[in-house]
Amino acid sequence: MRRSEEDAQEFRSAFWSARGLFIAAAIFSMAVNLLMLTGPLFMLQIYDRVLASGSTETLVALFLLMGGLFAAMAVFDYIRGRILARSGARLQALLDERAFTASLRRAVASGERSQPNTALRDLESVSSFLAGPAPGAFFDAPWTPIYLAVIFVLHWQLGLLALGSVAILILLAILNEWATARPETANRLAQARAEKTAESLRQNAEAVRALGMRGAATAKWLEHRGEALLAQMRLSDRGGGFQAASKALRLFLQSAMLALGALLAIRGETGAGAMIASSILMGRALAPIDQMIGQWRGFVRARKGAASLSEMLRATPAPRRRVQLPEPRGLLSLRGLACGPLGQRAPTLRGVTLDIAPGEAVGVIGPSAGGKSTLARAVAGVWPPMAGEVRLDGAELSQWDEEALGARIGYLPQDVSLFAGTVAANISRLAQTPDEAAIVQAAQRAGAHEMILKLPHGYDTEIGESGAQLSGGQRQRIGLAR
Repeated sequence: MRRSEEDAQEFRSAFWSARGLFIAAAIFSMAVNLLMLTGPLFMLQIYDRVLASGSTETLVALFLLMGGLFAAMAVFDYIRGRILARSGARLQALLDERAFTASLRRAVASGERSQPNTALRDLESVSSFLAGPAPGAFFDAPWTPIYLAVIFVLHWQLGLLALGSVAILILLAILNEWATARPETANRLAQARAEKTAESLRQNAEAVRALGMRGAATAKWLEHRGEALLAQMRLSDRGGGFQAASKALRLFLQSAMLALGALLAIRGETGAGAMIASSILMGRALAPIDQMIGQWRGFVRARKGAASLSEMLRATPAPRRRVQLPEPRGLLSLRGLACGPLGQRAPTLRGVTLDIAPGEAVGVIGPSAGGKSTLARAVAGVWPPMAGEVRLDGAELSQWDEEALGARIGYLPQDVSLFAGTVAANISRLAQTPDEAAIVQAAQRAGAHEMILKLPHGYDTEIGESGAQLSGGQRQRIGLAR
């Protein structure tokens, strides 16, 4: 139970590990927003002091002070941006490896390999959001009441107009969220479907060309792509409409504030400086809300990405550290084994009991879909048993460390998948410090040594993505050597 709770909190813990950076960003936001008052205060002093006294010296002093304060504001705003960018980078650095390994574990499940891997994309959406301009608006929003309070000090009628303007923009933001939620989901699903179709056709490009399927395949992709473009346009139209309305309304309300200030100045209830300052202050009070409406799509993507990533990490817990067991002798025991693809309830293989002694070779024959590959995956530890057990030297496979166990198992799936890189790198299982003698010995035992020597650069030949530069037989030999 405790382990499950830790997995559920994993994303949240990583996010809040950067709380020191968020606190620093909030402090610099406070400084930036306080310095934002420089413009309105400068305006008040110009109208109420400089013009009344005609003092050039006072004007120069105020101008120099204003320039210094705005320069400080620019520095603080720049520092805040750097802090937020590092908070996004910190989150990504903490979860990159975890999200990648979890996506690899999920890819083992039936059907998951054909699904687009969104874990890293979800993490990237959250990281990009934190590093972008949107968080600044969220840090600035709490200062809106302070700007409103200052406007109320200038005149209560100006304050009421500003308060009503903020309420209208907040209502517009709520309507924006409500109106774009469904189009955003439809757009995300349509884009994923189009990308999945394109990737599937790309991976099967050889069959598409050989079987004359290019026209039909292109038409299928264009159909999905058209649906994605239509969904994207619908989302853009709705979101763009709210953004345009927000911008126009904000400018109108600022002008309305200026008009009301002018009316109050004509009546002698306030000064000309207050009229200009109130307009500037309201523009500053409305700016964070307007920015949040403009950045709302990025916020929604980040929020959904965080929820999706958190759920995936919870459903795919990190492997526990195991006690290092002695070097296995190779005694394999299966007792009442039932196994099937991950995520499915019905096993494709059940009731298998078998003992294989060290050094013994066993062949399994049977019809297609009889469970032979399932048995191989169960023995290799790729798919965990649904029932029964698989033991190596008396210990269940779950008691072995995954990396340590995998290093002692040779596994050649039906679909040989190689990695972009050299022949030697693939045979060494992408080892960072490969044993060259062991690489050559493995190739010799697999009967691939002579074939590899005939390649353009021998063991240093780049084989391309998925071994695209090799024939099917060459890929099988290299996979066997691996």
